[in-house]
Amino acid sequence: MTLSTVFSTDLAIDLGTANTLVFAKDEGVVVDEPSVIAFNTRTGEVEAVGSEAKEMIGRTPGGMEAIKPMRNGVIANFTMAEHMLTCFVKKALHRRMFVRPRIIIGVPSGITPVEQRAVLESAYRSKAREVHLVDQAMMAALGAGLPVSEPTGSMVVDIGGGTTDIAVVSLAGVVYARSLPVAGSAMDDAIAEYIKRKYNLLIGDHTAERTKISIGSAHPIEKPLRAEIRGRDLLHGVPKTITVTDAEIREALTPAVAAIVDAVRSALERTPPELSGDILDQGLVLTGGGAMLRGMDIRIRNETGLPVSIAADPLTSVVTGAGQIVNNQKLLRLMSIN
Repeated sequence: MTLSTVFSTDLAIDLGTANTLVFAKDEGVVVDEPSVIAFNTRTGEVEAVGSEAKEMIGRTPGGMEAIKPMRNGVIANFTMAEHMLTCFVKKALHRRMFVRPRIIIGVPSGITPVEQRAVLESAYRSKAREVHLVDQAMMAALGAGLPVSEPTGSMVVDIGGGTTDIAVVSLAGVVYARSLPVAGSAMDDAIAEYIKRKYNLLIGDHTAERTKISIGSAHPIEKPLRAEIRGRDLLHGVPKTITVTDAEIREALTPAVAAIVDAVRSALERTPPELSGDILDQGLVLTGGGAMLRGMDIRIRNETGLPVSIAADPLTSVVTGAGQIVNNQKLLRLMSIN
């Protein structure tokens, strides 16, 4: 470990509904874990955090519960979010808790003052000496390599776990922003509900997510795909396996995908004419895990007529953008919203 690493105390955090990523100055992304925590319901003690806790969802014995303390990009369970964040900060600092880091956190557009305060308090309780909140879509644009500081319009659509954040940015500021509570988790729920309605089969979050990743799509694909799904038969109460097609899963995802496309159209309608011309030339960039859904870029391109590209590393765009601000005091002053 180098001397610069030992004394590096600046962290950037993408505190997401599905995953939390932490960027450490001079090190890059040092934490990438599911936003899940497992605790003893009798004592309140934390049993596991991150990947280990995610494996426990739906499998915990009596007296233990595994939950996601984030919902739609904001804190739903303050106490558990604080424990989770503290654990991830410790891990990022290599357990050096005598260090009090400066922390930058990306938050959804339109976050309320109460929600802001919850994030700030959780971060300060994790031993931060200084906390800055920044717009998540702006961070995604920066992490995707868009010229956010230039006098030109750039558009980013960040499809995360709990929210889809859409923003038009120019001159290091947000011209238009909207946060839509429809993203990866809503897609998982839609798949589970479709399977339940059509096949009378109850499946868990893990299964729905795996199905989305393995055969999910937003636009018809050339080679048909199939996947086996295991769950509990609601009519007979016994385990059952079925086979579903990509066309069925695409049908299940249609309402969520349509909502995202409509929000993109709405953003374009509200963009100033001068910046609209820039976006028409440069197109928009997709970031977040939802950007990796097959055909999402094609669907948005067909619906809007704009060039659409996917960020080089869509899963880390937000935290990478926040990490760039860690190293740039001028950008931090311009983009901090608290």
